[in-house]
Amino acid sequence: MLLAIDAGNTNVVFALVEPGGEGAAPMIHTRWRIATDPRRTADEYAVWLNQLLTLEGYGMGDVDAVIIATVVPRALHNLRVLSSKYFKVEPLVAGEGSAPWGITLDVAEPQSVGADRVINAIAAHARQRGDLIVIDFGTATTFDVVDYTGAYKGGIIAPGINLSLDALVSAAAKLPRIAIEAPESASVIGRTTEEQMHIGVFWGYVAMMEGLAGRIKVQIGRPAKVIATGGLAVLFDKHTDLFDLIVSDLTIEGLSMLYSRTISSRTGSSGGSEIAANPERA
Repeated sequence: MLLAIDAGNTNVVFALVEPGGEGAAPMIHTRWRIATDPRRTADEYAVWLNQLLTLEGYGMGDVDAVIIATVVPRALHNLRVLSSKYFKVEPLVAGEGSAPWGITLDVAEPQSVGADRVINAIAAHARQRGDLIVIDFGTATTFDVVDYTGAYKGGIIAPGINLSLDALVSAAAKLPRIAIEAPESASVIGRTTEEQMHIGVFWGYVAMMEGLAGRIKVQIGRPAKVIATGGLAVLFDKHTDLFDLIVSDLTIEGLSMLYSRTISSRTGSSGGSEIAANPERA
């Protein structure tokens, strides 16, 4: 099985995946996450993963391939060592060496695009035809535009909702820390400090999402579907009609597709994941 690793700014997600083939979507058997810490050694990762694999009925020997995407360069070395030392395989690193993206990055600085954003573009295009806007709720909230050919066209980076709340609380001594949740009342005029904070943080974020997505759609000039991913997507979905599709494991799906395409290109075979970069699909 494939171990797909998505190293983000806040968490590293490990997923045990059966890659799809012949048009089939990958099967994600299980996933785990741990706080991102570039100082965490390969040995520490291995002890933690071995215990979790055992709890799920797997072992280290069940992993025969590893693919890594990271936006934290300092974390990459120890993840490489984890793969080679404990899983006995040389990992693929998304966007590097033998695992190129396989899609057009139509932006001014292609090398600066985060790996997770390109991976999301690959998976989104494989799932949906036409022009797309991918919203990913992470440390930052990103809006990525994928055109009907599958090309990545750019996007927007906004502070994540947790970052926004942290900044508000840390800068104002008398404001309490609140949970990220929808206000209990439909009113947008708060009667208490906490109510006002909930309204400002939650409805302010919904307005930001809808406003930015609307402006992007106008600029695209064609109908565009919105795909959301990340833990907070489900929370917001109950209070907006913005999302056409929510895919919680979009990045892991994209990593699996990139792995399958890379292996297919080595063997000369054609796998289902090839559709991720096939303009004819649109």
